Amino acid sequence: MADDLCFFTKDSFVFKAPKKSPLVLRMIVLVFAMVCGVYICSICLKQISTTATAGFLNVELTERPCEKPNIEPSEVRYVHFPKPISYSRAECACNPVRYFAILSTQRSGSGWFETLLNSHINISSNGEIFSVKVRRSNISSITETLDKIYNLDWLSSASKNECTAAVGLKWMLNQGLMQNHKEIVEYFNTRGVSLIFLFRRNLLRRMISMLANSYDREAKQLNGTHKSHVHSPREAEILAQYKPSINATLLIRDLKQVEDTVAKALQYFNSTRHTIFYYEDVIKNRTKLVDVLNFLKVPQRDLRSRQVKIHKGSLSEQVENWDEVLKTLKGTQYESFLHADYQI
Repeated sequence: MADDLCFFTKDSFVFKAPKKSPLVLRMIVLVFAMVCGVYICSICLKQISTTATAGFLNVELTERPCEKPNIEPSEVRYVHFPKPISYSRAECACNPVRYFAILSTQRSGSGWFETLLNSHINISSNGEIFSVKVRRSNISSITETLDKIYNLDWLSSASKNECTAAVGLKWMLNQGLMQNHKEIVEYFNTRGVSLIFLFRRNLLRRMISMLANSYDREAKQLNGTHKSHVHSPREAEILAQYKPSINATLLIRDLKQVEDTVAKALQYFNSTRHTIFYYEDVIKNRTKLVDVLNFLKVPQRDLRSRQVKIHKGSLSEQVENWDEVLKTLKGTQYESFLHADYQI
């Protein structure tokens, strides 16, 4: 009876929730993803911006140019701050460096002169670099070699590295210098390279030294070893024992040829910043070295060399056919070469 009084069945109380549209759900997910994406991107952009700014600041500090010292405007082009590739100049990075080249002829005292310069704590003269033919084979190889030297990347026993104040080399006139003089003059003027000319006044003495050195290259008088320069009096004495014989017929022509070459070199490189020294003058008056250091704008120091002079004293004792040489030069423009021009 009770069952009959119930008007509602069990199924009548089951309510089904209306189905949500799939499109709405997708839109909600999409909006949520977009908001998250924008938020994440904004954070990343801020971090990148901060890093980039820091990077730019670092570069600015690193690349900040060195301040040039108080110098005359005409000297500015000769002051450099090289950045070597092979090492760091560290605390000396902003120490100014002067570029130079010693231009000379063989057996004119340039080797001795260079050892004097290299005894200075701030000067690096890297020797007769262009004696190696491949380095002077063309103007490209020449400038490439010079760039390496003046960038302080040429490492030799003379290198002072970090705190070098003047860097250069020794260059003979017959080592590609005269043949490529136009391009080299342009290079020197563009790079601000100063030139030191070193010659001998007495070309007869130079000729004797040339002949003796050429002989020893074959004879190797010092225990089978050829030495162009020596560091002991005994070695100098042994080499001085050889007395060359000079071709008197070609003597005047040869002397004039050297004179003309020197004059031509001075003419070719006249537009550069340069100074001229003579071996005999430096031998007789060591204050000439003060002038050299002033020219290079480096601090004054006492310069020393371990080299010992080979040919000393009277020329008559150094030439096998002296009487013939005396007769040839007597009464000519070269007669003064016959007399002693300095004392050692």
